[in-house]
Amino acid sequence: MTVTIAIVGRPNVGKSTLFNRLVGRRAAIVDDTPGVTRDRREGDAKLGDLRFRIVDTAGFETSHGGDLASRVQAQTVRALSCAEAALFVIDARAGVTPIDRELAALLRRSGRPILFVANKCEGRAAESGLGEAHILGLGPAIPLSAEHGEGLAMLYDALQPLIDGAAARDEAAAGDDTAAMTGTGDDAVPGAEVEADHGPLQLAVVGRPNVGKSTLINRLVGDERLVTGPEAGITRDAIAVDWTFRGKTLRMFDTAGLRRRARIDDRLEHLAGIDTQRAIRFAHVVVILVDATVGLDKQDLSIAELVVEEGRAPVLAVNKWDMIPDRGRVTGSITRRLEDSLPQARGLRPVFLSAATGEGLGSLLPAVLAAYELWNRKLGTPRLNRWLADMTEKHAPPSAHGRPVKLRYMTQTKARPPTFLLFSNRPEELPEAYLRYLANGLRESFGLAGIPLRLTVRRTRNPYVGDPS
Repeated sequence: MTVTIAIVGRPNVGKSTLFNRLVGRRAAIVDDTPGVTRDRREGDAKLGDLRFRIVDTAGFETSHGGDLASRVQAQTVRALSCAEAALFVIDARAGVTPIDRELAALLRRSGRPILFVANKCEGRAAESGLGEAHILGLGPAIPLSAEHGEGLAMLYDALQPLIDGAAARDEAAAGDDTAAMTGTGDDAVPGAEVEADHGPLQLAVVGRPNVGKSTLINRLVGDERLVTGPEAGITRDAIAVDWTFRGKTLRMFDTAGLRRRARIDDRLEHLAGIDTQRAIRFAHVVVILVDATVGLDKQDLSIAELVVEEGRAPVLAVNKWDMIPDRGRVTGSITRRLEDSLPQARGLRPVFLSAATGEGLGSLLPAVLAAYELWNRKLGTPRLNRWLADMTEKHAPPSAHGRPVKLRYMTQTKARPPTFLLFSNRPEELPEAYLRYLANGLRESFGLAGIPLRLTVRRTRNPYVGDPS
């Protein structure tokens, strides 16, 4: 079992910087503004030959019941309860604060091993704070600079006994299990093979601010995994949550709400938007969440167009369905708007649900798996060319300057999304309208509705023209 370590500390002590340093990439948004992190973020960390699971948490601060700070702090406490150890970080330049004292007392009561780190120890300004750290009663602090990578050797020395001890316990437990199973091979199935694991389905949930993305994921996983509330813009990082549905592992990403660029004047919101766009690029399927009380507006369509341009498989989910009295009118309005404004994913059908009540939720993940299957579909070349012959017979490409444009051959070059290569005698003369005709025909004939398709046209080589070289 991999050891899980939660990074805890008050706001702006460098927890996310340390998290990024240990996972080896910029996974969490880092900014000088206190309180950037709100949801807990997990990642696979390594330090030398040590491997462990690391959890970045929100800054610990004084809160009042029911406010956003208290809901954020509850996530930090939950992360600590699920971890085998805590990595407690203070700011050596600022010295020990009352919140540091409060958090140190909480960590001692938890009974978990504590790795005590004084961050921002580059330069002489940190000397007094480092010396003051002993008053917390946690022993000497490890001097560290997460930003510059200084002091990691000392952190390695502190981590090694913890991780080696866990590895030894796992090895002993595995030995006991092996001994218990000796001689019990009668249940093996002759000729059975284990299907290879191709990794989790990457699923991003995107949409405008305050449409219920975090509430939806919490409802799906059955746990208050993400901070939610009536305030818009609570989520800033793209937070990954692993889950299993019908035997398929899903890695779901909750993302920050996307607004029109002209309305963004905050640096943190700009960084959060970049993080959301990165989550879309690396996803397989993207759930575009829409507020039913608002309808499918221009920003929703812009987000859907971004998903299609990136070649991801879209699933349109209409949330807050429990608040709609005239459902027929809203259904018709959204369906017509999709047909008129999103031809790149013609045939996309919305899923109507309520993340708050759970109504309609059973239809969402089957729609995700269906979109994923279509997105991965590969069609055989003979079948495609028989279809192409039928399509051109029904509606031949328009002639250009009195000369016929012919389509001679077609093949699918890849899936994810389905990408097709056409060969023509005059590819530059083939109009976009005819390519749309072929794309819509592919969707209708092969059941590829609702996903983006890529069609590229190349010139057919003339066998009677010699090689000029």
